[in-house]
Amino acid sequence: MKIGGLLPFSTIDFPGHLSAVVFCQGCPWRCNYCHNPHLLAAKGETEIAWEEVLRFLSTRRGLLDALVFSGGEPTMQPGLQDAIMAARGMGFKLGLHTAGPYPNRLMDCLPWLDWVGMDIKAPFEEYEAITGVPDSGNAARRSAELVRKSGVRHRFRTTLDPWANRKGHIEGLTSMVTAWGDELEIQKIDR
Repeated sequence: MKIGGLLPFSTIDFPGHLSAVVFCQGCPWRCNYCHNPHLLAAKGETEIAWEEVLRFLSTRRGLLDALVFSGGEPTMQPGLQDAIMAARGMGFKLGLHTAGPYPNRLMDCLPWLDWVGMDIKAPFEEYEAITGVPDSGNAARRSAELVRKSGVRHRFRTTLDPWANRKGHIEGLTSMVTAWGDELEIQKIDR
C-alpha cells in the first residue's frame, strides 16, 4: 500500500460512523478540479507505511467505528484487498471512496466493504474530457453497476465544477442516478 496521508478522525467520510481515513497515493485520472492533487502521482512526497496505520488502528479499537480508504484512487493499490481484510480482522467497518477506474479490483473488494462513496464525474460518454483518459467512462459505468448490484450501502457523488455545470450536466447526472433508485450528492468546490 502506498499511503499519502492519514486522517485520524472523521465524522463525514462514512455516514453515521466515526472513522479514520487512509489517503492512498496515486490516481490514473487527471481531473482538473481534483481536491487532492498531491495524491495524483504514484509516489508522493511523504508516505506512511501500512504497518504504521495498523499500529494507529490498534490504539483506536472501541473509539472508532470504521476505516475509510480514499485517495487518490484506492483501487489503484494492488494491496487494497489485503489491507481491507487486515482492518476488518481488527473489528473495523470498512468504507471506500472511489471513482471507479478499476472495476475488477472494486469487484474483488465489494464483499468486504460496508459502505462505498462513488464519484460520478459526468455522463459516462463525457468522461474522457474530464479525466484525460480514453475509455474512462466505460470503467466508471461498470463500477457504478457493480456498486448498485452489490447490496453494499453506497452513495453516488459528484463535484459541482463549472465545466460540469454547463449544458445541464448536473441535471442529467441527477436524472441518471435517480433512475437507478439512488440519490446524487453534489459537492461544491471553492477555487
